[in-house]
Amino acid sequence: MSSKNLGAAPAAGSGGNINGKLPMEENEEEQMWKVTVSRFQAREEEIERKKMTVKEKVQQRLGFAEEATRCLTQTLEELEIMGDPMRKEVGMVRKKIDMANRDIKSLAQSCQKKEKEYKETLEAFNEKNKEKTHLVSMLMELMAESERLRMKKLEEINKTVGTLQ
Repeated sequence: MSSKNLGAAPAAGSGGNINGKLPMEENEEEQMWKVTVSRFQAREEEIERKKMTVKEKVQQRLGFAEEATRCLTQTLEELEIMGDPMRKEVGMVRKKIDMANRDIKSLAQSCQKKEKEYKETLEAFNEKNKEKTHLVSMLMELMAESERLRMKKLEEINKTVGTLQ
């Protein structure tokens, strides 16, 4: 909508709102705000779902690794009972246990890293949202001041035109 239309609506006595917006414009802005909020909420829910999925996978793998460790420990004990003829197999099982432990540590570190990234991203998002809110309020103030000055100028012009007649 052009700036001429914004200034002309209240002058025509249409009963415009305090901020100079038409009810339809406020409704559109409100709808846009609702869409923005719902998108943000959807993203938050998606992030939370992904976070929970990653946590579940890590927990599942930790469970598998713990179960594997128990099984390997039991196998190791059985092999030790059998004695020296099984030394190679015992060494292989120990290597597998060490590999499983490394995998567990790696997965735990990855989970912690993802949680930290999520918190940092959320904090950055909240900061930008605050900045946007501040800028929107500044814009609304500037628009109100501009409309007030235009109305004042229109009244002056109207008086000038009235005195010329």
